[in-house]
Amino acid sequence: MTVTADREVSWDELLHAWLSIDTPEGWRAEIVDGEMVVAPRPGVPHNVILDVVNKALIRRCPDTFGVFQTLGVTVPTARGAYVPDLCVILLDRLPRDAEYVPAELLLLAVEVTSMRNADHDRKAKKWGYAHAGVPLYLLIDRFDDDGPTVSLFSSPVDGAYSETSTVRFGKAITLPEPFGLEISTSAF
Repeated sequence: MTVTADREVSWDELLHAWLSIDTPEGWRAEIVDGEMVVAPRPGVPHNVILDVVNKALIRRCPDTFGVFQTLGVTVPTARGAYVPDLCVILLDRLPRDAEYVPAELLLLAVEVTSMRNADHDRKAKKWGYAHAGVPLYLLIDRFDDDGPTVSLFSSPVDGAYSETSTVRFGKAITLPEPFGLEISTSAF
């Protein structure tokens, strides 16, 4: 569900609404391209994929990294406030008393597409993460027109990722340092 205002809403108003919204348990609210988007909890296939990626990251990441599934991140330049499916941040950079963090603090953002909002992950969030300078964006696209794929976008320059590596489900994708990790997608 997307809620659109009938007038231009300031970033501060959007952020306040996002922080104040009372979603049903398991639902999440995000701001994508300046619009509030509320989505239900993802289904089993989505969660199986996240379990595989989360376990791989937890096994590989040092204790100085935090791997989160419900961390709110903001990208004011993209009029966005996202809740990545997974993200990694250095724990010493995590503002402990904040309700959200600026996206530029992330080392990695991970999104798994859902049928209803796949374009948000493919376009708006990719643009937002790149503009924030998030070094790595892992997009697990279950609904790619050519079949399910995993794409790693890296090296953001001037608000766009300059490098992309894409594999089909069943193949491994490699995350460069600071992860130095190969993730098998065979269980996806």
